[in-house]
Amino acid sequence: MKVDVILGLQWGDEGKGKIVDYLANDYDIVARFQGGPNAGHTIIIGDKKYVLHIMPSGIFREHITNLIGNGVVIDPVTLMREIRGLEVTGIPVQDRLLISRKAHLILPSHRWIDAASELSKGKLKIGSTLKGIGPTYMDKTGRNGLRMGDIQLANFKTKYNELKAKHMDFLTQFKEIPEFDIETEEAKWFESIEQLQKYKLVNCEYYIDNALLSGKRILAEGAQGTMLDIDHGTYPYVTSSNTISAGVNTGLGIAPSKLGEIIGITKAYTTRVGSGPFPTELFDANGEQLSQVGREFGATTGRSRRCGWLDIPQVNYSVMINGVTQLALTKLDVLNGFDEIQIADSYKYDGKISNELPYDLDNVNIEPQYQSVKGWNQDLTSAKKLEDLPALAKDYLNLIKTKLNTPIGFVSIGPERDELIVNK
Repeated sequence: MKVDVILGLQWGDEGKGKIVDYLANDYDIVARFQGGPNAGHTIIIGDKKYVLHIMPSGIFREHITNLIGNGVVIDPVTLMREIRGLEVTGIPVQDRLLISRKAHLILPSHRWIDAASELSKGKLKIGSTLKGIGPTYMDKTGRNGLRMGDIQLANFKTKYNELKAKHMDFLTQFKEIPEFDIETEEAKWFESIEQLQKYKLVNCEYYIDNALLSGKRILAEGAQGTMLDIDHGTYPYVTSSNTISAGVNTGLGIAPSKLGEIIGITKAYTTRVGSGPFPTELFDANGEQLSQVGREFGATTGRSRRCGWLDIPQVNYSVMINGVTQLALTKLDVLNGFDEIQIADSYKYDGKISNELPYDLDNVNIEPQYQSVKGWNQDLTSAKKLEDLPALAKDYLNLIKTKLNTPIGFVSIGPERDELIVNK
């Protein structure tokens, strides 16, 4: 058996939660491999809307074991809030959730450092979610961090205080330090730590390996998107982890040879939250229409998402570095009301036409080269298979499939759980 992977191909917010929720039915284990509470995976089931930040999206299926991998950073307060919100709806989270002992903990002081660091950047802010993600990964790579397994140690409080003291010293470097009620936040944090003692911790790499040997089907779930990858994204406007398929190997402790299907999710257009380059961004009525019809507001931050046409060079880049075997296209229905749809099929920069992303998107004057296609101006929700879609909508999908040289396995035509076309 191999581990299948599902991840975002743009700047996050591609609709991963819905696709994972659908796919999870065919798997025994759904495992998050990176990120933290900066993720926001939205799932709509009937008249209920769920937003998951740390919890794997298979939690709604009773036969699924959900694993938070070692590559994830965990805020105990956020995780317990999420658990309580699910449990009040009748979901027995404790029976379905496992947590890697090697997953790092976000301390209250990590969030304080995050806020101070972002404040100090002024106009050069990177758009941090202020969840303490970056400082936690800094401690991880700096070999200072606390991990989930540490909460079971007799000297855990001592280790906590030692790290907190380092953080207090670090904060003195900032000229301006934002207000932060550390005592109140610590009280909530330790209360959540005590509650997490009830949940099962595992050695993630051994657990995954034994599951594969016993024939279990595993789906690895990513957070954010490829263009926010710390190495291969639009640096420095990126997250602090590896969001690409290679991150599965380190984030769950499995060998590269164990990866199977790589399902890449892309919207039928492009969005981005926060700062950073965005070649196809729209500042006109079309951009406003995409924003309003697509309800483009961040599930985690609530910030408005910037909107633009689909960027083929960007998605092709993501397909390449992830080794994508099939695409999941979301929010096709948002384009229902357009007479004309643009698609960027190349870039012009440095006086040349290119299909490659430049080294630094932020410091190159890029002119997207657009191809215009006719809109279908028709509702799609009655379609049950690709053949049911309007001819012009099928033309748009075929154009994307051809440009990306990758088959389309799933097409989302609405926000509901069942508004998904599966192209078998």
